[in-house]
Amino acid sequence: MDDSSVPVHPQPSTQGAASTRIPVDIRRYPGIRRLAGDYAYAFEPLAPFYAGNPARPEAWQSAIERAQAHAVDRQAIADLITAQQQRRGAPAEARAALDRLRQDGTVAVVTGQQAGAFGGPLYTLLKAVTALRLAARVRQDHQTPAVAVFWIDSEDHDWDEVSSCTVLDGDAQARTIRLPAPAGAGALPVGRLTLADGVDAALDELAEALPPTEFTASLMTRLRSAYKAGLSTSEAFGRLLEFTLGEFGLIVYDAADPAAKALVRDVFVREAQFPGRTAELAIEAGSDLVRLGYHAQVIAHADSLSLFSLDGGRHPIRFADGAFRAGDRAWTPPDLLSEVRANPAGFSPNVLLRPIVQDTLFPTVAYVAGPNELAYLGQLKPVYAHFGVPMPLMVPRASATLLDAAGVRFLGRHGVALETLHAQDESVLNRLLEAALPGGVEGAYQAAAAAIDGPMQALVQAVPAIDPTLEGAARSVAGKINHELQGLHAKIIHAAKRRDETLRRQFTRTRSQAFPNGHAQERTVGFVSFLNRSGPGLVDHLVRDLPLDPGSHWVVTV
Repeated sequence: MDDSSVPVHPQPSTQGAASTRIPVDIRRYPGIRRLAGDYAYAFEPLAPFYAGNPARPEAWQSAIERAQAHAVDRQAIADLITAQQQRRGAPAEARAALDRLRQDGTVAVVTGQQAGAFGGPLYTLLKAVTALRLAARVRQDHQTPAVAVFWIDSEDHDWDEVSSCTVLDGDAQARTIRLPAPAGAGALPVGRLTLADGVDAALDELAEALPPTEFTASLMTRLRSAYKAGLSTSEAFGRLLEFTLGEFGLIVYDAADPAAKALVRDVFVREAQFPGRTAELAIEAGSDLVRLGYHAQVIAHADSLSLFSLDGGRHPIRFADGAFRAGDRAWTPPDLLSEVRANPAGFSPNVLLRPIVQDTLFPTVAYVAGPNELAYLGQLKPVYAHFGVPMPLMVPRASATLLDAAGVRFLGRHGVALETLHAQDESVLNRLLEAALPGGVEGAYQAAAAAIDGPMQALVQAVPAIDPTLEGAARSVAGKINHELQGLHAKIIHAAKRRDETLRRQFTRTRSQAFPNGHAQERTVGFVSFLNRSGPGLVDHLVRDLPLDPGSHWVVTV
């Protein structure tokens, strides 16, 4: 593979359809808070909280130099991932990328996500694609070997968050399929959970929900190969991710691998040596963000270690009455420190420490973050310094809504802004229908309203000269006339709705695609839904052409 590019596998049947790209200012997109908007458009106030502005080439060069200078055990982490790749049957391109990671000077663009059912939401795919494209940019613009790494956050224990997948059916309606809960769900890290026997029934339900296309059979074959009873949830997720993006050189790393813990023993030991310091530093940075008018994404506890105990589950470790406690366990400070040194596999990092662990294992030049991650990462610059680990650049992931051609035509033909479809009412539709009324009808209504309102108001003003007690009656009559006229207008609009069912169907279908049940598509709909619709050519298109402009959310035709 040419180090300056990412391979693309043409799919003529898909490429013609996947050509339209419409930008939406990220600050207008629903759910985006001020910090994410300013990160793209007004970075300077945020500069003290991050390692550099990813929009500036010199920031990348500095990050590359820091990553190359920081010692990581490349061979050990690569050996560990090699074993994972062999279990999953990773494609040759992913194995070749791992070989490049072994070489001195290679840097990594890292991203990650929980092991969501059947691959998780669309933003999981967008994160991985962003990492691949940024690694290619580092190779081309800085003449530096770079690889993309996807970190499966398989030590999280929130089963509800990863157990379901939502897809769009043939009517563009959201259908949610849930994996059966395995033993230990909700207590054990998801990477330790094995898929239950009912996974085949869930796959059957998924197949029934997906509208049949030329790609459905092959997609379901791959899904059934990845999601089999007895496999861990994270291994199933990793298999699907490698099937989807491994041929583009994506390195998939399962963080639940206990063999990796010995490589970050020193991080865990330092956390135990300075209990509460990580939380204190994050709290201070969060307070600084709040003083600037932003928000603190993570509310840390100064009496906690930024470690979980994995003894019998996944338990936070708190300090009280001179002892550390987690679940049914208790340690004196020296005992806990000894256990961390002797058995690092018995612990896992929390959200504050996970990035430090990540960048101890990998020569990370940049981390691809979602908007909420971007906020909590802004609390970690002093934490990186505390552990002596160089902080990478934090790069917002690409943000996109994938619509079919009819949906994009609807937006363009009627001048509808994507974000206005977020509201789960018919205000946008009503405006469209009003605009579609014959000019004579709407003009006559407006003229009638104006002709009645003026004289009635004059009458209301005049009658008190005859009898002041009549003013209330006059206002009441004026209100009734206005109410009746508005009621007539509503009936006209209702009649127009019945007449123009085509417009209603177009509106409803486009809204259902863009904001299923009122939620952003990229955070709700599983990416398998789009693989089913467009096939592998969709991934080719995104890897090649998806814009990386952090200031825009993109509407893309598929």
